[in-house]
Amino acid sequence: MQNSDSFRRLITGVRFDCDKFKRDSQLFQINKREECENSSDENLNDCEQMTGEKSVKKASKKMSKAKLRNIETERINRLRRMNRVTIKGEDIPKPIESFAALEKYGASETLLENIEKVGYKQPTPVQMEAMPLMIQKRELICCAPTGSGKTLAFLIPLVIQLRKPEKCGFRAIILAPTRELAKQIHRECLLLVDGIGLRVHLIKNVHIAKKKFGTNSKLKFDILVTTPKRLVYLLQEEPPAINIQNIEWLVIDECDKLFETGFREQLSVIYKACENSTSVCRALFSATFDKELETWFQLHLDNVVTLIIGGKNRAADSVEQKLLFVGSEEGKTMALKDLIASGLETPVLIFVANIGKAKKLFKDLTFSGISSDVIHSERTQEERDDIVRRFRAGKIWFLICTELMGRGIDFKGVNILINYDLPKSATAYIHRIGRTGRAGREGKAITFFTENEIKYIRSVVNVMRRSGSEVPQYLLEMASAKRKLLRKPNKSNKDSKKMKKQRNNSKNQKIKVNRLTKISELDLNLGIFIDDENNFIHKIAFCFII
Repeated sequence: MQNSDSFRRLITGVRFDCDKFKRDSQLFQINKREECENSSDENLNDCEQMTGEKSVKKASKKMSKAKLRNIETERINRLRRMNRVTIKGEDIPKPIESFAALEKYGASETLLENIEKVGYKQPTPVQMEAMPLMIQKRELICCAPTGSGKTLAFLIPLVIQLRKPEKCGFRAIILAPTRELAKQIHRECLLLVDGIGLRVHLIKNVHIAKKKFGTNSKLKFDILVTTPKRLVYLLQEEPPAINIQNIEWLVIDECDKLFETGFREQLSVIYKACENSTSVCRALFSATFDKELETWFQLHLDNVVTLIIGGKNRAADSVEQKLLFVGSEEGKTMALKDLIASGLETPVLIFVANIGKAKKLFKDLTFSGISSDVIHSERTQEERDDIVRRFRAGKIWFLICTELMGRGIDFKGVNILINYDLPKSATAYIHRIGRTGRAGREGKAITFFTENEIKYIRSVVNVMRRSGSEVPQYLLEMASAKRKLLRKPNKSNKDSKKMKKQRNNSKNQKIKVNRLTKISELDLNLGIFIDDENNFIHKIAFCFII
């Protein structure tokens, strides 16, 4: 510091004469330029070196990001394989692996608290995959086993999408094939929207609904849960007794049942009523549907995603399935009473084929002093509601029912299900046994069959094998042999058919001979006769004199 200060003092006031020292000045400029050039080259090299290092860092970052994406993709694929998830569509979002993760999708704290209050801790595979799809407003076809959590899989996204109450009428409709299932969905939905303010309505009585949802209403409702028939009744009133032009979501539960004959016409009316709403999205859920139905959905839905959990038309793995041969119809009652005497863990659901059998079995069990009741379509709605309530409360130990209760109804405490009559199809069997072993709990299904029912057993056996249940090989062979026997006509039938054919041939020959006589009388130049060897008519021209 001192040397520089001394030098500054010495040159103070000194001026450099450029004209006098022009040559020295030029030399100084050249040297300065060379120094600058040299320094600039060095700086350029340094700059290039720094740029190269930065590009390498950027490339490595890109590589690391791509690698991380690949690792995450592989992890998700592994999770889906473990959960036996098949998903088809474009731009599939990642699964939601915890309910807490719903917060970043817009779920309120109140909704998350309600989910926890109800007792749901971890999303099931169908919930993991269906929730992000519906939150993104993707149209969805979902096939998942009974008791896998499909109801919550569509209710949570609806609550997130609708967010808060509005005065524009219904914005979401949930359709179910039976009133019992509609009531169950309504009850689950009320638990989720508690404290959020969304108004959920169930059509219990169409006459009350006409006044409540008609043209003079204040449109203070958000979600409608109903059966198709009741909604169609209101839509076909003049003027329509309900407005669904602002619908954002149309959810169809047990969609394969609702697309059967009868329900399909009702759905068509509802679809047309929703056409005025430009933003309507559709989601269809069921435990079973066939290839034809899936093709129809893909043709009529926009940008649809198909989600299948565990394979189509499969029973839940949590249900232990057994077949019990009882010989005859009388043997069914004896076998049931033996099972009850052995100490079945109640409550128990018993499925029968029709109302007549349900009534008869109820009388037999009541006469034996067994706490039971029966539910079918001939009972009033009040009676059915009371029976379901008492069965849930454990006041009824054995509930006898028809196919009315075969779909969607969630009895969480049912330990054992008995198919008193063998279901006629794999679909009916899957839905019946789905009333037990729900939400991950273990359940047991026992199916009676008689000698006359062996012809229907093959479809049931195939379902059992697909779900991992052990089935004796002789049952498959027995079913196959029985079917062949039914298709193969017996010898007596063959003989009777042969005799009938011979009689018909002899009649035809007589008719032809009579025709010969008539024709020979009319035309002398044309003769007709029967060729016995070849059994057909020859025409020949000859001269015949009567």
